[in-house]
Amino acid sequence: MRNAALLGARLLLGSYMGMHASQKLFGKFHGPGLDGIGVLFEKRGLTPGKQMGMAAAATEITGGVLTATGTAFPAGPLAVAGAMAVAAASNREGGLMAVRGGVELPLAYLTLALTLAATGPGDYKIGPSLPRSLAVLGGIGGGIAAGALIAKMVTSKPGELPPAEAEPADD
Repeated sequence: MRNAALLGARLLLGSYMGMHASQKLFGKFHGPGLDGIGVLFEKRGLTPGKQMGMAAAATEITGGVLTATGTAFPAGPLAVAGAMAVAAASNREGGLMAVRGGVELPLAYLTLALTLAATGPGDYKIGPSLPRSLAVLGGIGGGIAAGALIAKMVTSKPGELPPAEAEPADD
């Protein structure tokens, strides 16, 4: 029963990370696409926005696939946790609930990812886990990267809108 529950949790989290990435990259699932996410990231202090959007999507895809398959455990859940920590910090001004653009959803994904990282992938997985020393090193490196992004976001001022979206000046 435990292994089936872990597989279900891994498949759920992994598939949602793939969907989040496709929102950013391709505008699927009512997402903004790369140009739209670039503008949003710039406004939230993650510059350059388009490149940061591609990095976020790459982290979500990679973390999602590794989480769903249980390969190279715990790299997948740790990658997802890092991306969701940045997303939660990015949504902090929206409050607690997702309906207002708050931290609810990224915080739930972050919690699930950390729970999976702590419990292990279970017996139903593809491929081996990482050696413990490499997993610890990766976790530390990912934590530092996520912390640096969060610090950048918290200390930056909102970016300016691109000229095409700026309000026209009064003549």
